[in-house]
Amino acid sequence: MHPVHGGDLQLLFGRLEASDYEDGWPPTPRVDELRDQMPGQGKRTFTQEYYAPDKRYIGNAVQVFFKDGSASRRVQVDYPIGHRKRRAEGMPVLVRKFESSVAAHFGAKQADSIKKMFSDRRRWRRCP
Repeated sequence: MHPVHGGDLQLLFGRLEASDYEDGWPPTPRVDELRDQMPGQGKRTFTQEYYAPDKRYIGNAVQVFFKDGSASRRVQVDYPIGHRKRRAEGMPVLVRKFESSVAAHFGAKQADSIKKMFSDRRRWRRCP
């Protein structure tokens, strides 16, 4: 059995959440079945650009080919949302991810307290 990967779950269930990567995920035969139908293909350029000091990004692309011969359009992302070149776009996503994680691990009152503490930027600027 293959380990569960986010892209497989996103294709299968239409979502991708942090909990999808946690231990204890039940065996999912549908994920294995989907993987058996998905040959992967690497692209040397992505690896080279990951190691290039002036780029340092993990580019990726996906295209789905269907049994009837049709295909989705090829979608390529050179700079993922977490890359420094997409910082302004990525910060709201990171904040939502943080808040979701806090809410999943703490009670509502404690989660609100933690979120308020981290949202006070002036407080953090005063820290040594």
